[in-house]
Amino acid sequence: MTVIVIRNSSAGNFTLYASSECKKRLIPMPHPAVVTIHRDLAYADGVAMQKDLVTRIANDPDCPGALVFAEHKPVITCGRSGDGSNLLVRPDELAADGLEYHQTNRGGDVTYHGPGQWTVYPIQRLAWYDKNLHHYLRLLEECVIHFLQRYGLEGTRRQGLTGAWVGTGKVAAVGVAVSRWVTWHGIAVNINPDLSRFTRYMHPCGIRSSEGGVASLSSLLGKPYTMEETLNPLMESMAAVLSLELTVHNT
Repeated sequence: MTVIVIRNSSAGNFTLYASSECKKRLIPMPHPAVVTIHRDLAYADGVAMQKDLVTRIANDPDCPGALVFAEHKPVITCGRSGDGSNLLVRPDELAADGLEYHQTNRGGDVTYHGPGQWTVYPIQRLAWYDKNLHHYLRLLEECVIHFLQRYGLEGTRRQGLTGAWVGTGKVAAVGVAVSRWVTWHGIAVNINPDLSRFTRYMHPCGIRSSEGGVASLSSLLGKPYTMEETLNPLMESMAAVLSLELTVHNT
């Protein structure tokens, strides 16, 4: 399956075109990216996969980008901004409770990944986005905001913070790294995870309960959404906002 999505910036709308139609209309072709989908993925395996993709894309100017959709095994990760102070238990206590702990080189502080959450890793050339990391981060947030609109939810940003919110609930975390002008890491979108794991073990992303909480698509709408039914809407939103032509590979 190939999806081509073009953004009509003047109207703010998103339109689907076939490649032949793009040529006919003289519309610039979107950036090619290969999608893979991984369920029950160990975090370390996801990192190794990303590193391999970064190397391949950086070394080969003709290599398409990648969009990795992962549902991870339960894990807590701490990014470059974290010093461990927002973790409320010791790593060995996490292991006893069935969670791994990883220090990672993405931006941001401590957060949780696990079942019921899509973690999406766009492995893209930052040159596609004018080599502007701040702009790229805002685009990732816009991907989630666009996705939430499909369900009648108004996603927002918060001044000085990354991520996407609905009211006081943070629905998605954003944290990236860049190597050789190729992006990796990405966004974590809460579909229907165990939200207690965000507060039982940490101050998620360094945010205290008085500043807001963590929400999911299911908690906001009162319906247990599945990973399967949200995959294509999220994929299409990311293609639209990031201007990607997606080819989906089954894994």
